Amino acid sequence: MIELRHIEEARGRIRDHVVLTPCTPSEAFGEMFGGRASFKFENLQRTGSFKERGALNRMLSIDPAARAKGVVAASAGNHAQGVAFHAGRLGIPATIVMPERTPLVKVSNTRGYGARVILKGAIYDEAMEEALRLRNEEGATLVHPFDDFEVIAGQGTVGLELLDQVPDMSVVVVPVGGGGLVSGIAMAVKESRPGVRVVGVEAATVAAAGAAREAGERVTVPLGETIADGIAVRRIGENTFPLIEKYVDELVTVSEEEIASAVLLLLEREKTVAEGAAAAALAAVLRERVPGVAGQHVVMVMSGGNIDVNLLSRIIDRGLMEDGRLAVLRVRMSDRPGSLAALTAFLAEAGANVLELDHRRGSGELWLNEAEVIVTLETRGRDHVESVTNALREAGFVVSAG
Repeated sequence: MIELRHIEEARGRIRDHVVLTPCTPSEAFGEMFGGRASFKFENLQRTGSFKERGALNRMLSIDPAARAKGVVAASAGNHAQGVAFHAGRLGIPATIVMPERTPLVKVSNTRGYGARVILKGAIYDEAMEEALRLRNEEGATLVHPFDDFEVIAGQGTVGLELLDQVPDMSVVVVPVGGGGLVSGIAMAVKESRPGVRVVGVEAATVAAAGAAREAGERVTVPLGETIADGIAVRRIGENTFPLIEKYVDELVTVSEEEIASAVLLLLEREKTVAEGAAAAALAAVLRERVPGVAGQHVVMVMSGGNIDVNLLSRIIDRGLMEDGRLAVLRVRMSDRPGSLAALTAFLAEAGANVLELDHRRGSGELWLNEAEVIVTLETRGRDHVESVTNALREAGFVVSAG
């Protein structure tokens, strides 16, 4: 069983090989919830996430004979890159099994660190089955992404750093997937300062830790779609579950729209790129999933920043939609000369900037003398969208959300 000393030993073991990431205050976000906010920027690690802490600690704990046989891991992203990078640095042969649908950039990055990459299965569970088969067949050491005491101890070094960096913290908010990060941080913090409140955050579509707490045992939840792919784990670990139950005060969830909005806010206000899993921590605080934070010093762990550029673009659009700064409207109007010009002039007068416009005729839903315009607008917020929509209707346009 893991103890605080194991986390302290892990800190000494990996100290010279990982980044001592900053934990900096943010006045802007503190003002939003009426307290003090700080962010622990694990997205500044060499491979872009906290995962390399646990992976490195696990590999440094392997004896030389076992190292010669190599390591194997299953991952679709952050863990894969953490294992591959440090295995290459240590001269350990590494095999990473990734689901077949893993984005090409993640596969390329992992191969670029020197690992052998095998694409197998449609989902993580199937990739893990192949990793276990290779472990048994080739004698390699499995480096599990979360359900391993040495991995948990490595992730717990984040908690030790927080104790030094933010001695007056009162709440720590941590993303939760398989539970390695939150259980390691929670143990490190609670064993040293039990009065600090530890809150774990899950994506509402894949909330395995919350389901396990409610059931009193580990359960497998359905695989739901989420932009927080780093915490999309259907079943928390056998080793992490009791640690979460002992040390984590609360488990909360956030929606996809809330995560997208938090990604966008971090870009705009904090000038940092956070993946969906990391942004979930901020979303929980700003959306009042974590009550009683007014007047408190809240530390949010930015667990990683590895996000596909195309996904980031979609997240930005989704966040803008959620905030009312991007709106898509369907407008029906008379199909006669000057109607389209009148519409765009009306929108300009209302202060809405037209980003995209699709003018359609001939739809079965339209009269022969009607046209439909699907217009994408840049707006100032939800109140502005409502104002523009109401003004269009008062002017005789038939308007609906796009």
